[in-house]
Amino acid sequence: MTDWVFRLIDATGYVGVFLLMFLETVFPPIPSEVIMPVAGLRAAQGPLTLPGVIGAGSAGAMVGNFFWYLLARVIGMKRFHPFIERHGRWLTMDWGDVEKAERLFGRFGGVVVGIGRVLPTVRSVVSIPAGLLHMRLKTFLIWSTIGTVAWSSGLAIAGYLLGRRFSAIEEVVGPLSSVIIGAIVLLYVWRQLTWRRRHPR
Repeated sequence: MTDWVFRLIDATGYVGVFLLMFLETVFPPIPSEVIMPVAGLRAAQGPLTLPGVIGAGSAGAMVGNFFWYLLARVIGMKRFHPFIERHGRWLTMDWGDVEKAERLFGRFGGVVVGIGRVLPTVRSVVSIPAGLLHMRLKTFLIWSTIGTVAWSSGLAIAGYLLGRRFSAIEEVVGPLSSVIIGAIVLLYVWRQLTWRRRHPR
């Protein structure tokens, strides 16, 4: 998989970095934990530059972020309401939970999105609640850009400094991803065991 990323970036340069990060955000065939370190390595070797690959990768990811935000916003909360009522048991939420999330996003949505952008797994889906809850576009773009640039920069700089030692990056990001996924699974199981509909239809 890494060799294929090398070949694509070598052949297309910044365009390849942009497209790979866009695809990773919309439908992740290859994780950014591979794409950006490879781009960073190529920046260390030339002819790409580190600011260039960070800019291209961040731009590609932001286009993907905006895609999910816009799609969720078009769906909207009114269309989402029947889905929650029908499948709330398996989602372990009812409409009262959605209203709480809406209030939370109203107060702290920017921070939630910004932090979510630097968390593996979460970073690809945090656009959906932001869009459903009609977070202000300006706020969404500002905080998404901050988090996305921070994430892309960290991975690209790691690749730039570590060279082909991608295992060193995976040793940090891999366990972090596993912990986050494990925490999500445990939270879901706990909510399944304790959930009841608290708000009648």
